[in-house]
Amino acid sequence: MTASTARVGAAKGRSADRPAPRSAAHASNRQNRPVGELLREWRERRRLSQLELSIQADVSTRHLSFVETGRSRPTPEMILRLTEQLEVPLRERNALLLAGGYAPAYPEHALDQPELESVRGALRQVLAGHEPFPAVLVNRWWELLEANTAIGVFTADVAPELLAPPANVLRLALHPDGLAPRIVNLPEWRAHLLTQLRQRARSMGDSRLRELYDELLGYPGGLAETPTATDVVLPMRYRHGGQVLSLFSITAVVGTATDVTVDELAIESFYPADAATAAALRELVAISGRARPR
Repeated sequence: MTASTARVGAAKGRSADRPAPRSAAHASNRQNRPVGELLREWRERRRLSQLELSIQADVSTRHLSFVETGRSRPTPEMILRLTEQLEVPLRERNALLLAGGYAPAYPEHALDQPELESVRGALRQVLAGHEPFPAVLVNRWWELLEANTAIGVFTADVAPELLAPPANVLRLALHPDGLAPRIVNLPEWRAHLLTQLRQRARSMGDSRLRELYDELLGYPGGLAETPTATDVVLPMRYRHGGQVLSLFSITAVVGTATDVTVDELAIESFYPADAATAAALRELVAISGRARPR
């Protein structure tokens, strides 16, 4: 790892490169259900009728109905065709293939394995290149895998246990011992993050995300009903030292992933929302760089 990137909390437990294991009960529950039932669930989650999906996937409505009710066993090609149209994540496509009695179609490698070396290098380059502004690499559950050194602006004063792997960036942001006490517009920022989390949990049908949502919803801090319409984007206003930093975020993903791990990666990059924040972050990172032993 280059000097300009850092694994937060990687010293304890499993490597921060490795995604947390799935809930065994959740995986077993999906594999024990008929593939047709699971396909119907995904179709309904996407709010498509059988007719709409059959047109998109170029199959007859009758055959799709037979697949969903278990009267017809779908081929692996049919499962992949339907899941492509339904925009099912790769992890769940593999689960559907297993439920249908077939082998998974997509590999899953840990981020620190040789097969993902080129992807890992590219992601670290993006993280390092974003300095002096903070950026993090997360998985589908918003668990922190890597970060650049500028993320220290956020993590310097949080409780150490929140940084123990697998550190979750949403928990880190909203926990009373995390960033929350220093977020000036906490009700608005909480509403923004919880809306994102609720929508992802619903679109993926992911029980871990639903459990995380329920946990974070119970934290103090309030919820703004509507964001204040004074900015072109909603910033996080964060108190650091004697000043308030204003930042907004942009999320980037790997658009052509065929590996489960890569499909679930995202880089969350924070950008200054005003010139004063940009200048402050440049100075803070410069000071941090001068303080680091060489």
